[in-house]
Amino acid sequence: MKRTQVQLEEELYELLRREAFERGVSISELVRSILRQHLMAGGKPQGSLGFVGMGESEQGSLAPVSERHDEALEEAGWG
Repeated sequence: MKRTQVQLEEELYELLRREAFERGVSISELVRSILRQHLMAGGKPQGSLGFVGMGESEQGSLAPVSERHDEALEEAGWG
């Protein structure tokens, strides 16, 4: 198992925390379950994540964008 870190808005965290409590599981287990259902449905990735890692772009002042993605998305008007 790999350890990862995710930053969540306060409202989303509270929803996640309550759902985990109601199901009687840890937040980590709930996140794994949700990701498994979303990404592994039918043995192949689902949803809009198929574009991740495709193509190239100019990273400019936010290089490396892989580490500063939140700032890059906000600068592009997506955050």
